[in-house]
Amino acid sequence: MTGPATILIGMPGAGKTSVGRALAGLLGVSFRDTDHDVARLAGKPTPEVLREKGEAAFRLLEHQAVTAALAEHDGVLALGGGAVLHEGTRARLRGCRVVHLWVGLDTLEHRVRADGDRPLLDGDPRIRLALLMRARLPLYRRLAVVSVRAEDRDPHEIAEEIATVLAPATR
Repeated sequence: MTGPATILIGMPGAGKTSVGRALAGLLGVSFRDTDHDVARLAGKPTPEVLREKGEAAFRLLEHQAVTAALAEHDGVLALGGGAVLHEGTRARLRGCRVVHLWVGLDTLEHRVRADGDRPLLDGDPRIRLALLMRARLPLYRRLAVVSVRAEDRDPHEIAEEIATVLAPATR
């Protein structure tokens, strides 16, 4: 098998990092987060990149990070919430073991308010999240081989569900 064992996509605050770490531990593979890759490539935290360079430049850098991770990483890979907006990224994800972590608006709002610095949610986070969800959910659903409810559940429980659903492909 080439490429990541599993790729996690979903809205900001969906739990991709915490579920990804739990899933990697369960499968005995490494975990990688493309948000961290973008920050490393840019030499600064992703919120700063978004503020200084704008979303279009950020998405291009993010696409480069995702492309590299897809080629180099064979464990669990978590993508930034908006990575699916880049058509080149979507093309590279087709045929991969993509899992969409689904979380409702109320939970997302609670999580991102507690989480801090998210430039794309400046202003009213609830309104911004609702707009982002409207644009992104159809993309997540088209790319994912499975969608898993990821709210009000422990990351390890979610990871176990993903591992069970994808068992033939991930083990």
